[in-house]
Amino acid sequence: MVTIRLSRSGAKKRPFYHVVVTDSRNARDGRFIERLGFFNPMAAGQEVPLKLDLEKADHWISKGAQPSERVAQLIRQARLSAASEAESA
Repeated sequence: MVTIRLSRSGAKKRPFYHVVVTDSRNARDGRFIERLGFFNPMAAGQEVPLKLDLEKADHWISKGAQPSERVAQLIRQARLSAASEAESA
């Protein structure tokens, strides 16, 4: 099964995650099909905490990819921020 999940990178005590499309049997940080964006839970100041290509995410979900619980929350968060940016523009 194809899943959309987080792949950890970054340093010790400084997590940084890539949002990737991968086969569920692959290792967490292993081979992936496509990278959709990133999530930085330690973002401070002007750093961007979340960047996600929603069009690609929708494409993969329409093809049957299952987002993990955390990625589903991040997609909702990205949609809300995109909608608020569209309203303010």
